[in-house]
Amino acid sequence: MRSKRWDGKSGCAVEVTLSVMGGVWKPVILFHLMKRKRRFMELTRLVPNATQSMLTSQLRELEADGVLIRHVYPEVPPKVEYELSEFGRSLGPVLLAMREWGETYRGYQSTREDS
Repeated sequence: MRSKRWDGKSGCAVEVTLSVMGGVWKPVILFHLMKRKRRFMELTRLVPNATQSMLTSQLRELEADGVLIRHVYPEVPPKVEYELSEFGRSLGPVLLAMREWGETYRGYQSTREDS
């Protein structure tokens, strides 16, 4: 495991969760891995606003945290796939709740703009 960015002094479990899946791209990456394995280029197409280096960095951190598994196949050119680990799949309800909240918020914002 990589060293955590949180100091743990607050004892807040939300802080721990955010240290693992926080940021702009990690939840999006995790959401796209919920249904099936994905290759790196699939993820770059699904998350077009993230640079390839940022995507690589985020994937490495998620792998180091045990949330996803990286499979490298001995082929030429190399084939690499990412999938959620069993533990990573436990984030499914959190990600679905985030999506639901985002849809609700988008509707809330549009009604505010109309008034």
